[in-house]
Amino acid sequence: MRFEVQEGETIEQCLARMKKEGYTPVRRTEEPIFKEVIRNGEKDYEVIDSHIVFHAVKQ
Repeated sequence: MRFEVQEGETIEQCLARMKKEGYTPVRRTEEPIFKEVIRNGEKDYEVIDSHIVFHAVKQ
């Protein structure tokens, strides 16, 4: 089962939600979210957020 940390939700709240549903985390993946910015006529990318997903198994 996969649990995504929702917008406005902390990691602790997501873990509590998992526990309430009877799941235990076994792996965490985190992917950065980039924003394209043009500086001095060149494209540059900066991290604006991250997407966190927990993979979990039933207890």
